Amino acid sequence: MATVELRQGESGEQLVRRFRKKVQRAKILNMVRRKRWYAKPSDVRRMKHRKAVRRARRRQRRMERRRDRR
Repeated sequence: MATVELRQGESGEQLVRRFRKKVQRAKILNMVRRKRWYAKPSDVRRMKHRKAVRRARRRQRRMERRRDRR
């Protein structure tokens, strides 16, 4: 759980902003969204595989663009 303490001279808005950053860095919201519904292990594997394929294609396109620039 992410916690923050009010610093001397810090406004409430700054405190909230710092808290949000801490939560984002800890990836708490991503985990909560992912675990919101049950996903079968086979579905999780399938989604991870699709994501990896998408990532590889994106990297490949970037490399091709870099080669074309030269």
